[in-house]
Amino acid sequence: MAVAILGLGIIGSAWAKNLQADGLEVRTWNRTPKEFPGFESDLPKAVEGAKTVIVVVSDPPAVEAVLNGILPVLKPGQTVIQSSTISTRWTLTFAERVRNTGAAYVEAPFTGSKPAAESRKTVFYLGGDTHDIEPVLGLLKHLSSHRMHIGPMGTASALKLAMNMNIAMVMQALSESLSFARAEGISDDVYFDALRINGSRSGISDLKEPVLKSGDFAPMFSLKHMDKDLRLALEDANDLRLPQLRVLKQFYQEGMAAGLGDSDFSVLAKLT
Repeated sequence: MAVAILGLGIIGSAWAKNLQADGLEVRTWNRTPKEFPGFESDLPKAVEGAKTVIVVVSDPPAVEAVLNGILPVLKPGQTVIQSSTISTRWTLTFAERVRNTGAAYVEAPFTGSKPAAESRKTVFYLGGDTHDIEPVLGLLKHLSSHRMHIGPMGTASALKLAMNMNIAMVMQALSESLSFARAEGISDDVYFDALRINGSRSGISDLKEPVLKSGDFAPMFSLKHMDKDLRLALEDANDLRLPQLRVLKQFYQEGMAAGLGDSDFSVLAKLT
């Protein structure tokens, strides 16, 4: 049964390669044509007859554009797995549109950047009905280490934004702490040696240590995508104060204005 992966960015490309390596029939599509196995330039053709359609693009407008292209050909028996990071509001809107075709919809935002996707250690947050989720768990096992059913439709998207808020704030604390230590004449090696036996050590500090030491901010998860996620979180925050998030979002805007959007989100360390 064919799988269509719509979006061949860092993550979509890794997922497609892994599924193809496992012998699955994978059709691929991207807004900008790419030389990629199974590539189909015609969007409706890419999904016609595919049992599962995975959407992994940049933001709500991009998801909406993809859905506009595939809704006329979706049919009962197909499942759309929406893995782009969007908000609860957009998730509920898109789920209704897909379900009106008779196809199933599973929200499946994920955590894990390029290394996790390549090594099949993505973690999926799943939202929706169990009877829609269970049939796709076997496919998602090819791509992930964990699959968590969070709750009703929309809850997985909310949790993903909450996790990215936490990651962004932890990264900023790490960057500012390191910047201060450097200014006081402390070497990076000494700083990270101390951090590894400190209670504030984190997965982010382990992951970003070589990045911060080398200054190579090649994207594993880009600044522009994290900026978008923080914006979506604020849009859904309603009356919550979230003071740190609001200040941090302004700093992200500074990074975007400086032309750093395509670099890894940790590049903001350059501006601290």
